Amino acid sequence: MKDIEIVPSKVQDIETIMAMYDHSRSVMRANGNTQQWVNGYPQREQLEDDIRLGHSFLILRNGKACATFAFIIGRDATYEYIEGGSWEADTRPYGTIHRLAECAGEHGIAEACLDWCGRQIPSLRADTHRDNAILQHILPRHGFVYRGIIYLADGSQRLAYQKLDTGLLCEPMLQYIDSEILPRYAHFDAAHRGDHAQQVIHNSLQLAQHYPVEINMVYTIAAYHDIGLCEGRERHHIVSGELIRGDTTLRKWFDEKQISLMAEAVEDHRASAQQAPRSIYGKIVAEADRDIEPQKIVQRTVQYGLTHQPEADVEAQWQRIVEHLEEKYGEGGYLQLWLPESPNAAKLKELRDLIHNRSALRQAFENALAAETGRQK
Repeated sequence: MKDIEIVPSKVQDIETIMAMYDHSRSVMRANGNTQQWVNGYPQREQLEDDIRLGHSFLILRNGKACATFAFIIGRDATYEYIEGGSWEADTRPYGTIHRLAECAGEHGIAEACLDWCGRQIPSLRADTHRDNAILQHILPRHGFVYRGIIYLADGSQRLAYQKLDTGLLCEPMLQYIDSEILPRYAHFDAAHRGDHAQQVIHNSLQLAQHYPVEINMVYTIAAYHDIGLCEGRERHHIVSGELIRGDTTLRKWFDEKQISLMAEAVEDHRASAQQAPRSIYGKIVAEADRDIEPQKIVQRTVQYGLTHQPEADVEAQWQRIVEHLEEKYGEGGYLQLWLPESPNAAKLKELRDLIHNRSALRQAFENALAAETGRQK
């Protein structure tokens, strides 16, 4: 649809977005759906969070906002358990589509939304209320298959759907990475295991939505970014690049220019690098690798300290953590952010607030230490 454009929502769009939800609620009620989006759902606070995290999008028709939706790449807790069925390719990253709403008199909106989301990642999931006959009609028409029942946090049921399109991500490449590359992370320290690699893949795919990049390259860079830890932390980014250049299997799917770009991207991803990455691919993986969640940062720092300085007592571990957090994440620290679409800027402020609040930081440290030492017993 040449007249359609999809762009990230901005804070100043909030009133327009809320009006769209008001209209969509009235359409639901007129079609007999009285139980979905009740009590003012979705609330303003949730919509503002969606915008802040880069999950909210506007559909523009001829430059004018006509619809909105949320799109999130990464595992959704409400999809972990499914009743009466199962997901296909359950270990693959996927995107979830939520809260599609439109203005009055619009047409073709669902098709535009679903097609755009399918171009971002080949595995899509969505759910709908039993009374939402409109969406239950639309989803199968666009290749979604009913999978079973999922439960929201409040215990209410939703009908769950999935669409897989292996034409976007190369399936043989995915199988190779799953079997030969990602298992290597099991041998690294607890802060750089498989869950970290998967998170960087998810974050990279989320950021890639905003740029004209080749998605198979984005996926591969994220999967390889830390495999150089096999030769130690100091040169791991360089070694990761060498391993990409030396991996002859990758030449089944990428040419020499692409191989070079991917190698440079992993070489440039390290947080301590003061110069900007040489390409958008390097910026994406560098930003995805930040994953600035304050509690997770504290936990990973504790994990690293216990692995590399197991002889240090509690106070020595505490002092190391404070020094590391200040040096890397504090004002004037060496960490740099490269992409405005990333939610990391807001998260970095939260982390800096925690660093300044020494009593709260100490409590977070002690909680993480107790969790890690408990796992080691």
